[in-house]
Parts: sequence; structure tokens; C-alpha cells
Amino acid sequence: MSEKLTIAFAQMNPTVGDIRGNADLIRAARKKAADAGADLLVTPELSLVGYPPEDLVLKPELLLEAQAELRSLMADTADGGPGVLVGAPMPDVKLQENPFKKAFTTTGSEIYNAAVLLDGGNLVGWKGKHFLCDYSVFDEKRVFKQGALTGPFSFRGVRVGVFICEDMWDADVCETLAEAGAEMLIGINGSQFNAGKTDTRQLLAIERIKECELPLAYLNMVGGQDDIVFDGGSFVLNADCSLKAQAPMFDEHFMVTEWLKNADGEWECQPAQTVAPEEELAAIYRALVLGVRDYIRKNRFPGIVIGMSGGIDSALSAAIAVDAIGPEQVRCVMMPSPYTSRESLEDAKLATELLGVTYDSISIGPAMKAFEEMLAPVMAGTEADTTEENIQARSRGLTLMAISNKLGFMVLSTGNKSEMSVGYATLYGDMCGGYNALKDVYKTKVFALSRWRNEHKPDDVLGPDGAVMPDRIITKPPSAELKPDQTDQDSLPEYDVLDGILECLIEEELPLVDILAQGYDESTVRRVWRMLDLAEYKRRQSAPGVRVTIRDLARDRRYPITNAFRGLTNR
Repeated sequence: MSEKLTIAFAQMNPTVGDIRGNADLIRAARKKAADAGADLLVTPELSLVGYPPEDLVLKPELLLEAQAELRSLMADTADGGPGVLVGAPMPDVKLQENPFKKAFTTTGSEIYNAAVLLDGGNLVGWKGKHFLCDYSVFDEKRVFKQGALTGPFSFRGVRVGVFICEDMWDADVCETLAEAGAEMLIGINGSQFNAGKTDTRQLLAIERIKECELPLAYLNMVGGQDDIVFDGGSFVLNADCSLKAQAPMFDEHFMVTEWLKNADGEWECQPAQTVAPEEELAAIYRALVLGVRDYIRKNRFPGIVIGMSGGIDSALSAAIAVDAIGPEQVRCVMMPSPYTSRESLEDAKLATELLGVTYDSISIGPAMKAFEEMLAPVMAGTEADTTEENIQARSRGLTLMAISNKLGFMVLSTGNKSEMSVGYATLYGDMCGGYNALKDVYKTKVFALSRWRNEHKPDDVLGPDGAVMPDRIITKPPSAELKPDQTDQDSLPEYDVLDGILECLIEEELPLVDILAQGYDESTVRRVWRMLDLAEYKRRQSAPGVRVTIRDLARDRRYPITNAFRGLTNR
């Protein structure tokens, strides 16, 4: 019986669909594990194909390629080096001893989100995820079959109980593993970031440990995938719930742990590196940077173009873009109209100088005049209203998209969650873009993040030291500057009030009576609710963006556009 086990955990950043590239990442991690004298390398959930693969996993060609790479990885382990626990899709093959012999010929194959253990050139075993995620940004029940409750793997004389992500959020899987003789628990995860989730994961792990009286290792993926950011932060807790190892958040990381049996014959992880989790604002900011960086990198855009207004949203978006991919790959464009203040022109220019990016100023005055002349026959005899304001926003959107088409740079939209919630944005205007860093960030948090970034610089960012925007951008009243003396509060409640009401409506889905109990004015609450409801059609057409709250406006909150229900009840 083994008395010592060295386990390496690879906190990886795979790319969905890049099976060969992901397999090479696993091989590189296995080499590091071998150099460290590890017995076992653990990789995250579905690390071979990337997570979440969504309907890609229904394609026979993808499954065949994944199967071929699994066979190759299995053959690699015949060298006497570390075994590999890899996340991969696996077929339902009840009649064949070796599932690698099965060929996928139709999309009707039943597929598991599986943990596959390879060692000594052989398939030691595999198990499917039992609790499939069918909420929030995940919809696994559409594409995966539920795995059975099973016992542990036998790995080099040690009974290793393996669970997959959501399996830790309920007691059944870990209790079954413990009852079947598991000596330790290892979880492979693709758990998405939202503020405060690090504590939630560790508290759940402690619940499972107390139920099972076993040590638990939790390996999480890192990286951006469309609107999801995986934040890493992997950790190991002993059976007494003491923290023995913790990886950093938002960074790829290789963590080697030594396990020994104590006097009672129970496995214990020896003290290893522990990196404290990021505090809230730092975590949110790093999530935004990682989400933008991986969206650009994995989709192979050469750079980012941003419309600068002299306001806080575009200034913070520009700072995030520069921190993500560097100033050389970011281009900022100021598009003044006759209503643009000198202060905004100065602030936009100074912000771009602080960031070191290419800066262009392109007046939309000629476009406004052209549209006025072009539409005169239709608009004759009407009063100026939001139509003319929207033409300005759409002229800017057209300008940015033209630059994007010509240079190949992706337009980064700059609308925040407060504005997107209530429709305070112009469809095909300032909503133009391929991605949005601030889509799930309330305006009050935009202010807080801007102040934070002016005072802090994360180690992994590519932007400048010191302030990234003038303080005046943070302190002046926000304005779209589409007409004289305009401010956002002409159309919206104060942002601290608006954001508080929106959190009640979106994140908490509270009834009116509970919202009013928090001190909000009833007419304001009803007004905000109506704006939120009516703006659904705009949000459906908006760019994807980084998810950082527990409930975003895309896949988390799904309301019909065609919707005759107009009452906020007092239930």
C-alpha cells in the first residue's frame, strides 16, 4: 500500500474546440509533473475539448478527434511517468470493455461529461458527471447524459474519489464515494466567476469534508470563454478542514502537493503554497481584463477600437483593453458633435495619453448634416426629439464599424449594466460592438473600479503604472452629450438609487413590497421596472460581455420580448 503520493494540479486555460492545442497543454503539464516527481496529474473539467462546449459536443468529428487524443494521452502514460486525470467527453459504451474502440458515427451517441483516469498506458477508469448544470450560463442536460453514482478509482494502491464540479454542490456524490471506500476526494471543475464565489466554494467543500471525513482537493479552470470567466483559485483542504494549498485567481498555475498517511492511516496533504484570494474590486477588475484578453486572443482579433466620449465608461473600457492586450493593439476614437464639451475633448485626449494608445478625432458633424438633408422630406414639420440624438449615436457606431472593417480591430462596446438594464442606449449606435467589458457592471461599480484602477495595478496587466484616467472623468456628472446641458439624471434616477432597485429586480427578483421595505419610492420602482421590461428587445441584440454578478442580463435572465404582462405586483 502506498504511504506517499505526489499530486500535481494544472490550473489550465483551454480553448473550446482546440483539441490538439488543449492536449498539448496537458502534455506540457504532464512533463512538468514528471519533472516534479508527481505520481498523478489532475486537469480541469472537459480540459481536452474546453468548457463549456455546448452543442459542439454533438458533432461526431469533434468526438472522434477527442477520442484520438485520449488514446494518444493514454499511450503517453506507458512511459512510467505520472498518471493523468483528464476531463473529456466519453461515449456510453455498455457492451465494450474499452470505450476507445467505439467510433462515433451519428450525433445520437450518448455522451458523458467525464473524468478519465489514464495510467501505465491503460484506461484505469472513467465516470460521468452526475449533477448536470442546467441553470445560469450552463445547459448541460441538452448535450450530456447523467452519470451514475459510482465508487472511487484505484490508483497505484490508493482509492481516489473523483467528482466533477456540480457534484460537490450536493451531498450524494461525495457520500457515495466515501461509503465505497474513497480515501481522498478530488474534484475537477469549470466553475465560473462571480463576486464572492470563492468563499461559497470553500464553504461547500467544508460541508462535504465534514460529511465524509476525507480531505478534498478542488481544481478549477481559468480563462475566458465568451461571456464566462473561470477564475481558478484551486485549493486543497485536509479532513480537519485546514487549508493546505491555494492557487492564485485568474492565472494559469501549476500546483504540486505532497500527500502522506498519518498515524491513523489517513491521507493528509502537506503544507504547500497558498495565495490569498483577491478582494472584491481587484477580483472583478481582473475578471474583466481576462474576459477581454481571452475573447480577443482566442478569436484572433488583431486589436481593439473604442469610441471615446470623455466619460467614465469609455475611459474604464479603454483601460481594461490596454491592460488586457497592451496599448499597441488599442485604438481610441473621439467622435465629437456640436454638443461635445471642451471638457470632454480634453478628458478623452488626456485619458488616451495616460494609456499610451493611438488616438483619432473624427467629427460626426458632416454625418449629422448629411442625415438631416437626406431625411428632410420625411421629417418635415416635426419637432426635434430623440430621433436626432440617436442619429448622432448611430453615426458614431457607423464610424467605429467602418474602422473595424478596414483594420480588422474589434469594436469594444462601452455600455454598463445600469444602462443596458433600462435601455439607456441606442440600438445600432453606442451598442455597436463585438464585445462589452462592462455589460454586467453597474454604474456605481464602474465608479468604484475606476478609482481602484487609478490606485492599483495588477501584476499581470499590460497597461501603465499610476492613474489611467483623469480624476475629472470620475467626478463629473455623466452625460451622453446628445443635446445641450444634458446629464444622465435627466432621464434616469440617481445611479445609487437606480442600481439598488435594479439589483432588487434582477439579482433578487424581489416583489414590490420587499423593495419598498428597503426605502425606495414606489413610483420610481415602478418606472425602473417598466424600463427594464421594455428594454428586453435591445438587450437581445447587444454584444456579449463579461459576466461578473450572480445574474447577468443574457443567459441568466430570460424574459420574452413579446410580453403583455405589465404589472409589478405587491404580493
